[in-house]
Amino acid sequence: MPDDVKKPIKSTETVFSIIEYIAENNGAGVTELASQINKAKSTVHNHLRTLEMNEYVVKKDDQYVLGYRFLTLGGKARRRSALFEIAKPEINWLVEETGESACVATEEYGKVVYLYQARGEQAVTTDSQTGTRVLPHSTALGKAILSHYPKEEVEALLETHGLPQRTENTHTTREELFSELKIIREQGYAFDDEERIEGLRCVAAPITDGENVWGALSVSGPAKRLQGDWYREELPELIRRAVRVVEINLTYS
Repeated sequence: MPDDVKKPIKSTETVFSIIEYIAENNGAGVTELASQINKAKSTVHNHLRTLEMNEYVVKKDDQYVLGYRFLTLGGKARRRSALFEIAKPEINWLVEETGESACVATEEYGKVVYLYQARGEQAVTTDSQTGTRVLPHSTALGKAILSHYPKEEVEALLETHGLPQRTENTHTTREELFSELKIIREQGYAFDDEERIEGLRCVAAPITDGENVWGALSVSGPAKRLQGDWYREELPELIRRAVRVVEINLTYS
């Protein structure tokens, strides 16, 4: 939350709590929502009726689900990023080359935001998709981006979000994280060794213009396939090749 917002409007916060809970649980009823967000059923019902009238939620039996109108907003938000348009062909190329999942992401409000993701024929299904927002410390994408941030900026993000543990491999101390960020900056790519999802590995490389970092590209897949030289050497070089194309196009677009 921006520093200048001293007194957030409670009714607006309630609306967003309702929307986010419905999104995370693929639907919810009035009673469940009221219990989860600690609001009166009448209050929740009034907000839901307003959202329904404006086509942002749809009632199916006794459940409310998100309306497709959110797709319009999401598409418009994504199109404001030149990175999405420029990186999309390279993500599709990485998918063709690897058969796995590939993604382009950026950072916003201390979280990694997936701008576009594509899946190959042998890709595994995870909770990650276009629009997903995750904390950076447990992802290759996030660490690749953070490796180009000033230390004080990373410290500020950690102060806000902490280092919650997702798996037994997640970095949970600042010393561990900063040590790895130094290595990532030197070698030009980052690994996620089952740090966010058990059994899943990922390789990512940052997209920069020499001064600023725009985001990162990644390829992810099951640990049983991403191993050895393919994981440690060949895949990083493949991703960096795609990154170089994106960086050139960003520079001259």
